[in-house]
Amino acid sequence: MRIGSGLSVIMPDDVPKTASRHEDLVRQIRDLVIDGTLAPGERLPERTLTERFGVSRTPLREAVRALASEGILELLPNRGAHVKSLTPQEVDELFQVMGALEALSGELASSNATEGDLAEVRALHYQMVLHFSRRERMEYFRLNQQIHEKILSIAGNITLKQMYRTLASRIRHARYIANMSEDRWAEAVKEHEAILATLEARDGHALGRILQSHLAKTCDNVRQIIKKGEPA
Repeated sequence: MRIGSGLSVIMPDDVPKTASRHEDLVRQIRDLVIDGTLAPGERLPERTLTERFGVSRTPLREAVRALASEGILELLPNRGAHVKSLTPQEVDELFQVMGALEALSGELASSNATEGDLAEVRALHYQMVLHFSRRERMEYFRLNQQIHEKILSIAGNITLKQMYRTLASRIRHARYIANMSEDRWAEAVKEHEAILATLEARDGHALGRILQSHLAKTCDNVRQIIKKGEPA
């Protein structure tokens, strides 16, 4: 729409489209970090990414700032954006807090879950297992995260959700690489079966313990990877 001197006015319908494009770009770059295409400590290849995603530098830099606010990237003076690495101490601290948040979300969700909520978690679980059987790692990981997010949503505690999401973005890559071995991946699937069964039984204390243990095992695997000299 044009008015007066010919200045363009963005109509309300255009705002969600712009926001959606920004969110898509943030997600695509985040996925490159999660799956290790952009390795911890690596400088973000700005020109390569603008060509890959068909965007100019301005939207790319907006996406980079969003990811820096999540703690996934870090902006260094005169050195550009780099993928943030986690130290062993940061891994221990982040997973310890995340474990406590996961446990609380499980306890609250067990009390609040409706039959519809249980059906949704069940459907997500079966889809996740299908991706596991096909060895579709990124697809599996996305469904895995959706299950944890759904349990968090069922818990119904806004403060808990905000704290969880702030920390979750910082350890997404670590959670992804923790299941790189076939043994740990299969073990994680069995743990998710227990998570589903315990949620359906509405045993909040048991679900809290399982979720906390699930995250502790992930933390142990990440520590072993770091000891081998591979960045998290």
